[in-house]
Amino acid sequence: MAEEARKKTLVFQGERITWISPATLNDLLELKLQYPQAPLVMGNTFVGPNMKFKDVFHSVIISPARISELNVVMIDANQGLTIGAGCSLAQVKEILTEMVLKLPEEKTQTYQALLKHLRTLAGQQIRNMASLGGHIISRLAASDLNPVLGVGNCVLNLVSKEGTQQLPLNDHFLAGSPDANLTSKQVLASVFIPFSKKWEFVSAFRQAQRQQNALAIVNSGMRVRFKEGTNTIMDLNILYGGVGSVTVSAKKSCQQLIGRAWNEEMLDEACRLVLDEVTIPGSSSGGMVEYKRTLMISFLFKFYLEVLQDLNVRDPRYPDVPNKFQSVLEDFPLTIPCGTQAYECVDSHQPPQDPVGRPVMHQSGIKHASGEAIFCDDMPAIDEELFLAVVTSTRPHAKIISIDASEALALPGVVDVITAQDIPAQNGDEEERLYAQDEVICVGQIVCTVAADSYFHAKQAAKKVNIVYEDMEPVIVTIKDAVSHKSFIGSEKKLEQGNIKEAFQTVDQIIEGEVHMGGQEHFYMETQSVLVIPKTEDKEMEIYVSSQDAALVQVGSSRIIISCEFEFVNDAFAQSISLSATGYFRGYKADMDWVKGEGDVYPYFVYGAACSEVEVDCLTGAHKNIRTDIVMDASFSINPAIDIGQIEGAFTQGVGLYTLEELKYSPEGVLYTRSPNEYKIPSITDIPEELNVSLLTSTKNPIAIYSSKGLGESGMFLGSSVFFAIHDAVTAARKERGLTETFTMSSPATPELIRMICVDKFTDLVWSSFFFFSVYVFFATSFSCYQSLLCDFSVGRRKAVGVSVNHNL
Repeated sequence: MAEEARKKTLVFQGERITWISPATLNDLLELKLQYPQAPLVMGNTFVGPNMKFKDVFHSVIISPARISELNVVMIDANQGLTIGAGCSLAQVKEILTEMVLKLPEEKTQTYQALLKHLRTLAGQQIRNMASLGGHIISRLAASDLNPVLGVGNCVLNLVSKEGTQQLPLNDHFLAGSPDANLTSKQVLASVFIPFSKKWEFVSAFRQAQRQQNALAIVNSGMRVRFKEGTNTIMDLNILYGGVGSVTVSAKKSCQQLIGRAWNEEMLDEACRLVLDEVTIPGSSSGGMVEYKRTLMISFLFKFYLEVLQDLNVRDPRYPDVPNKFQSVLEDFPLTIPCGTQAYECVDSHQPPQDPVGRPVMHQSGIKHASGEAIFCDDMPAIDEELFLAVVTSTRPHAKIISIDASEALALPGVVDVITAQDIPAQNGDEEERLYAQDEVICVGQIVCTVAADSYFHAKQAAKKVNIVYEDMEPVIVTIKDAVSHKSFIGSEKKLEQGNIKEAFQTVDQIIEGEVHMGGQEHFYMETQSVLVIPKTEDKEMEIYVSSQDAALVQVGSSRIIISCEFEFVNDAFAQSISLSATGYFRGYKADMDWVKGEGDVYPYFVYGAACSEVEVDCLTGAHKNIRTDIVMDASFSINPAIDIGQIEGAFTQGVGLYTLEELKYSPEGVLYTRSPNEYKIPSITDIPEELNVSLLTSTKNPIAIYSSKGLGESGMFLGSSVFFAIHDAVTAARKERGLTETFTMSSPATPELIRMICVDKFTDLVWSSFFFFSVYVFFATSFSCYQSLLCDFSVGRRKAVGVSVNHNL
């Protein structure tokens, strides 16, 4: 029966969608005739997110995952390699790796370029599922493989019931030209990737917000072919991704460079031509126009050096890359972090059954890491369960004039629309309302919720709720806006000793400065959800909630259920109690005399220090965390495994705060960076290659529980050591170029910020309409002591060390 099922087309009929899985290529072509607009889904990494987040709907979906004809691999010893469109990207990587090992290097230029991008394209799980054909056909503007396949003269093999067709994978296809596109009845069966020829060189480049599992800000595929035995350009092809709505070709620039020698004058002209031809509008998706244009010509310079080196290998009479530029040719390696964890062992006489002071793994750690833990969203639905979908504000500051839910209530499955007026008691607290009442104070604030018999019905109905607003002033989106409107949260807190004003009046010099630090958004690893089950006895509710503060949920829920206020309590047991720091609120044995300066400090102050070493690529703005050493005073650690894990996790969160995670808002207060595509937290490649954590020994806290301290996430600030190291590397790079060492570098230190502060002739060329330059004074590298490897010139990489000291409550 299993064999019989494999030969049959499988159909899965849902409430709204039909999923069809054909068994043969012929069955697939028949289905394309019947459902010409139905998308083909292999890994569902493109169609699925569009349906879930962009409201794209397909009533019929065809999955050709079981069709063996789409997984062929054929090798023509004279021409090249044909790979089935159904092969996963992980399989493509294996196939190309095998070819590179077997064949001469001159034949595998395109394969090596593809492998370079396959190292970092998405994550391993996605590469295991996403198909080569799906990646090509989706034609994403930031596709990593399409620019390389395009310059490599690849060919798409198409099939339909009418026959076969070969379609060049070129700039016309990538731009979606009608005369170079698939018809609705055609299917991509395979991709032909030809061998590269002698005296032909292919390279790939990309820069993203982080090294791995991030869409490229700009990527590129470049190919040049020389007249045999010379450095005269016979053919040149350059494609860029991320600089427009489609993959962009610098065709005109390439044509003008044919016949030129591969030298510095050619590079100078090429940069100018490319900048003139490939324009990026100021309204382009993602912004960063100057940075993207700088990357375009920075990649071109890298390509120039790579080819220069290969020409020298082929024929020593051509000059080699100068030593000062060698680091430009090196990509940051993808390494698995390693390190040490040092802590004090318990006394040898401590009973083995006593866990205090021993490193014990978190009980649910394995389940969390393996994905086996059951969260609210994994729990099965209950009979007659209702689902809530939120309706949020679309205005940053406005008065709510009316809420019209009539259209939503008329939809099938909708039970009710809940607003602030439906809350029987306290609607949250003054600082944070459960539902917006009378006015909204930010985009995304919950105004009401829709209850329905399914989450889909609830979401559809939520879109039909009509809210009328009246805009209010001021609109405060940024900290700068808040300062200008004097909108502050609470009173200013100060801890002063002595007369500060008098001290400022008597000093010789006063140094003033300004520091700006970006915000950080919670990136939930668990879907935020809650399941509430009313109990028949005693009006109880059983609540399953995705929260670290279950007690707060319990308090809030009890406030809504009943108001517990009794007049007689107000006058009973009326006793005056001192609530000051010297009275009731004074900690146990926390004897302090502020006048004498005597007594013990708060026993749970946590101290720490970190030293980080980074390497910065001055051409792209990328950086690599090489090493970090952390020492933390935890007194006597009750569980070193948990404490060190907290330190490592908090440090990594700090690395994200100070170097990666960037919140971007529109002038209307809409958060742009609100999905994994735009908002990047640290991945495994952002952890230092060597991370050493030590708990300070012999620092027991005699007046605390088990002589310990509570660490929490106190190590988060230590992530700033990476920021300071980047700052020092940039300072050294600017110094080598004769630039001022005084400059503004706000947090987070993103690749864009780093690159544009490392000012050079490329950035000058982008910023100016005409600027003559030489290729000799571009980049910077040195050792951590800032002694440049080359005093007169700058080169591609810069290393530096940064230190941060932590003092947290």
